[in-house]
Amino acid sequence: MGECLLMGVLIGAVLGFWVLHGLFGALIGGVIGWLLTSRPRFVRQQASFDQAVEPLFGLLGAVSKADGRVSESEIAVAERLMTRMGLSADQRQHAVASFNAGKQPGYDLDATLEKLRVWTGGRRDHAITILDVVVDTVLAEGAGESKMQILRRLAAALRISEMELMAVMAMKGYAWAPPGSGGRRGGAWGQGGYAPPRRAQTGPDPYAVLGVARDADARTIKRAYRKLISEHHPDRLGDLPEDLRRRAEARASEINAAYERIQNERGFR
Repeated sequence: MGECLLMGVLIGAVLGFWVLHGLFGALIGGVIGWLLTSRPRFVRQQASFDQAVEPLFGLLGAVSKADGRVSESEIAVAERLMTRMGLSADQRQHAVASFNAGKQPGYDLDATLEKLRVWTGGRRDHAITILDVVVDTVLAEGAGESKMQILRRLAAALRISEMELMAVMAMKGYAWAPPGSGGRRGGAWGQGGYAPPRRAQTGPDPYAVLGVARDADARTIKRAYRKLISEHHPDRLGDLPEDLRRRAEARASEINAAYERIQNERGFR
């Protein structure tokens, strides 16, 4: 620490002398260097996953109720998630209460999205993990317009583009074209507009999984692959429930499979 402080003072003094052309400049620069080098360093600690339970399950309740009714399938998705995450009895009770709160009229969705945004702390791997969990509930009973609107609001809050959302859905075997992506048919949703997600008949579209156009060149495809595989690698997740780590492993496997399929089709390495 002492060596760093001395180096900061010396560098500041030299720059100050060079910029202000004199000993006074050197003095000012040295003081600035000392202030910058000696200031406390604050390290942001990643929030515990416990802090994500309330907003996450509240959001799942809101998604389930978005079309007017909560189905048995949607409840089952939430219950399986609690089990796979290994929630304690207290955590499970809290999750159930949050899910029920999310179903109520007037639920503060904006506040919930903000809590999830803060919890992810700008980490894309955690943001994608949250999105992945919510997509399961959206698809449980068919992704209608109201559910997709909430999902898109979540993606926007977590700084995930709609093309990246499309990629997450493609990894789950669903085809979806966000507005403006070339998948529109004109008009509003359900009235000749862009179609809701549908099960892909031939498996995940490898280009959608990587988030690239079909006419993308090899360099673009490789760059997209490297970026995605680094963001979805389970080793980056840190101290999260095992189920979320397995989800990351599944996403990484799907990304690798998509890349290999394109490689074989295109004939590049």
